[in-house]
Amino acid sequence: MKRVIENSGAFPLSKAILHDHKYTLEISGQIGVDAKTGELVEEIENQTAKTLDNIKQILEEIGWSLSNIIKATIYLSDMNNYAKMNEVYGKYFTKDYPTRTAIAIKELPRQALVEITCTASGDKIKI
Repeated sequence: MKRVIENSGAFPLSKAILHDHKYTLEISGQIGVDAKTGELVEEIENQTAKTLDNIKQILEEIGWSLSNIIKATIYLSDMNNYAKMNEVYGKYFTKDYPTRTAIAIKELPRQALVEITCTASGDKIKI
């Protein structure tokens, strides 16, 4: 069971989520590295998309999707990139948004512009 307490604002996030699932998955911080080349993609929009694609791939390995994410923490190397990141993020989550925190920090691994960690939850997994 997942009950979303919706945000009345314009941001793609929920105020809170009440969940009662059997499994919880904590996803380590992901950055916009292309798995084929091992290289960090350029620009905040591309890094955000690649980071979320990498998270999506992790979730798919156990039969889940982005809709299983209940909490995302976003680290930005520059808060001036928040609007661009948020625009891309909003394309990946279209309803029942996860709760979310965005934090500006001094530096990220490999000079990334964005890093995202997530908690996902579900009642069954594919092993």
